[in-house]
Amino acid sequence: MGVTWVASLAAWNFALYSRRATGVTLLLYSAKDPVHPIFEERLDPRTNKSGRIWHCWVSAASVKGAAFYAYRVEGRHDPAAGFRFDDRKILLDPFAPAVFFPPKYNRIAAGFPGPNDGCAPLGVLPHSEPPSYSDVERPPRASFDLVVYELHVIGFTARANSGVSTPNRGTFAGLAEKIPYLKRLGITAVELMPVHQCDPQEGSFWGYMTLNFFSPHRDYAASDSSEGAAEEFRAMVEAFHDNGIEVWLDVVYNHTSEAGIDGPTYSYRGIDNQSYYLLTKDRAHYRNDTGCGNTLRCDHPIVRSLILESLSFWINRMHVDGFRFDLASVFTRRSDGGTDLDHPSLISDIGFLGSRHGVRMIAEAWDIESYLLGRAFPGINWRQWNGKYRDDIRDFVRGVSGRVGALMQRLYGSDDLFPDDLENSYRPFQSVNFITAHDGFCLYDLVAYDQKHNEANGHGNTDGTDDNRSWNCGWEGDEGAPAEVITLRRKQVRNFMCLLMLTNGTPMFCAGDEFLATRRGNNNPYNQDNDINYIDWDLLQTNHDVFRFVQGMIAFRKSHPSIARSQYWREDVTWYGNQGKELDFSPGGHTLAYCLHGASLNDDDIYVMVNAGANEVRFEIQEGVAANWLLVADTSLPSPEDFVEPAKRRGLDSSAYRVGGRSVVVLCKLAGR
Repeated sequence: MGVTWVASLAAWNFALYSRRATGVTLLLYSAKDPVHPIFEERLDPRTNKSGRIWHCWVSAASVKGAAFYAYRVEGRHDPAAGFRFDDRKILLDPFAPAVFFPPKYNRIAAGFPGPNDGCAPLGVLPHSEPPSYSDVERPPRASFDLVVYELHVIGFTARANSGVSTPNRGTFAGLAEKIPYLKRLGITAVELMPVHQCDPQEGSFWGYMTLNFFSPHRDYAASDSSEGAAEEFRAMVEAFHDNGIEVWLDVVYNHTSEAGIDGPTYSYRGIDNQSYYLLTKDRAHYRNDTGCGNTLRCDHPIVRSLILESLSFWINRMHVDGFRFDLASVFTRRSDGGTDLDHPSLISDIGFLGSRHGVRMIAEAWDIESYLLGRAFPGINWRQWNGKYRDDIRDFVRGVSGRVGALMQRLYGSDDLFPDDLENSYRPFQSVNFITAHDGFCLYDLVAYDQKHNEANGHGNTDGTDDNRSWNCGWEGDEGAPAEVITLRRKQVRNFMCLLMLTNGTPMFCAGDEFLATRRGNNNPYNQDNDINYIDWDLLQTNHDVFRFVQGMIAFRKSHPSIARSQYWREDVTWYGNQGKELDFSPGGHTLAYCLHGASLNDDDIYVMVNAGANEVRFEIQEGVAANWLLVADTSLPSPEDFVEPAKRRGLDSSAYRVGGRSVVVLCKLAGR
């Protein structure tokens, strides 16, 4: 599909799927004039159509200077019946290898019937065989030491205080400059928010309105050409790999930038609306299971082909190591709007693709119609964002009563969601544990705001979730916050990060959480191309004590393979209350202790005491001799006592330990003691 350069023939092959088109015209443009085509060929269905694919060869010698291409597609125009053909529209090939935006590019022009010459995005013609990168080695696959860091390409380095060179701020090249920082923090995988080419006039800074699935977004590159942007991306990936860090992409294969019925006609709807999109029963409207106006018809062969070819491109050409699939439950949706939860072919195909190439596939297993977390999601070998983990940990740390059992379940690895019985054989690492992500409050805002403050988004503060499960520690926001509130917030952040790093599974957190970056209470800044989304790196110095704690807990996790296992802890963990084996599961229960034995993995034993209540609680350590237990972390203590470097750890004086209110204590006992 798409356009293919064949060097032996010095020609291009063009292939376009459209079941319902009555005519297709190929257009070629020069770089000097992206408005008036220098070549037009109306395809003859008797010689240029096989089944439902329209195709033709064009010799480069016959069209000198050709740089871009597009189509006009003829057919029935009857939106009420699902037909949206308009032969006056310039249409982008869904499989185009890259996109060119002409100087007069205009999203509004694509939103009305009629011509949009000179205003439409065009496909970029290749002039050489794509390079082969099969000999490039991926970094060793992390296992127990996998720590995932979600970031936005622009937001991570846009500010001058990021330390990135001026021309590279907010680019792939800029990310490569921050690798030393990421290594110092201890990150082993970065998850990039969407980098596929999106509509630059759509208004979504986050990039979740994809226009083309085969090219990196030009605004994320220092280079000013599509070829340069692709090469810059590849160079960034290679730099990460050279430093042992994986690169994952957040990909959006559930909807496109064409939005709802009033959205622009760029490509899919003008080529074959009924094949590419899920429509309502009357075919007059789009199903909106994504909340973005349309939903791709993922059980259709052409959409499956589009997604699988795109994934193969990013795996084989760009050497990406993993994909997080936005609203992946859409992949189970049938054309009639129902769900196939037994064997949805696309999910199976993606799973096999990942297994064949050693690439990680991660599902956001829900959309606005379905919640398929855990075994309900039919991708048996996929990882999944664990939204239940987020909710339970937030509730426990903010002091919601009766959450002791839920905390145990999440620390253990969420075997209620990912059971490893004979039928399912899930593994705890399939749970991607997170407390924060791009959606919702960042970590500091989670402890600084009770309510969202999204006025800047322009929707009257109606957008974004109201289910934040946050606690402002007694004061809303930063302005005028008392010192004791600020101190408590810092402790709560340490509590969250401490528990995250002690949990069996795969931990993930947001860029800047490690030094209290803030979005000023905005829990949905999708359209904020400004300081709300730009990380303020001055906070790294201001809050270096928090950074040091997070860095220490990441290192502790990575040095103890018994925490993150390929199996559940089972007989290696013993759970305790604060005074013995009796745990308090009552509505008033806020305390928990456990001992994780590491002998089976030649690791140290770890003893953890957790107190989510407001008052100090005396814990009695139930195992071993006090002098053999070394203090690793106590979130109630000031820095640097909150995390003790390995060389400075000392044994306890007594088996009785007073755990401060809203605090976590971590001990370790060297193997053999």
